Amino acid sequence: MAISIAHLGPQGTYAELAALQYSTWLTHEFQQESRLCPCPSIAQTLRAVTQGQADLAVVPVENSIEGSVTTTLDTLWQLDMLQIQQALILPISHALLSQANAIELIKSVYSHPQALAQCQVWLETFLPTAQLIPTNSTTEALQHLEDDPTVAAISSQRAAQLYHLPVLDCPINDHPDNCTRFWIMGLQPSPGGSHTSLAFSVHDVPGALLKPLQVFADRGINMSRIESRPTKRSLGDYLFFIDLEADAREASIQAALAEIVDYTEVLKVFGSYSVLPTQSPPILEG
Repeated sequence: MAISIAHLGPQGTYAELAALQYSTWLTHEFQQESRLCPCPSIAQTLRAVTQGQADLAVVPVENSIEGSVTTTLDTLWQLDMLQIQQALILPISHALLSQANAIELIKSVYSHPQALAQCQVWLETFLPTAQLIPTNSTTEALQHLEDDPTVAAISSQRAAQLYHLPVLDCPINDHPDNCTRFWIMGLQPSPGGSHTSLAFSVHDVPGALLKPLQVFADRGINMSRIESRPTKRSLGDYLFFIDLEADAREASIQAALAEIVDYTEVLKVFGSYSVLPTQSPPILEG
């Protein structure tokens, strides 16, 4: 039976590219068939798994230029059942798509907020007066291009090929090594691996954050990322997302997690996982 994989759609998004890469890996490693299920938002992509509409979800969690994808983090904190199965890193190459005959004719640019932010310097340099309009995905932005030559969208070259749209410039992202880390989320227990991700809230007392971090430091456990997010309960009240370079099955990690329970209000471990080898995004032929 084919595994269903939810991702941010419609067809042509970078999330779909990540899902396609993961699907290819499943076929190569396990001869496992899969089918992709596009969703209208990142939150709905994750909820598709918790509601039994998909087996797995592929969601962006961090970009090398713009940092964490906060919608993913906030939704994961709300959903208690999901575990990280794998991670993969996708190179990102943004393109400017438009029916305009020249870039200087463009008055509005549509795209996902992450894509707009990843191209901020380019936009300020070449389209300083253009109106920047956020959309739910880089592919959704393309629906505005059909009848208006003063409109552009930031999307992928693959999307341009899929929808037969002209590319005015590529790449336009502010750094050539732009890449996004994706998590593959599911309801199955975490398989283990070289990385562990967790989140916790703390009690409102002096040194509240220092104590759990010290637990990891005392055991020589390296933290590769720490991110704060508001709990949305009150101003100044935060929760923290942490990535560890370790496997939660190791005795030292289990001991550390058991100890920090005493220093946290709520602790959620999203699991241990490996990072799949980086691949270049596929480009359609013809």
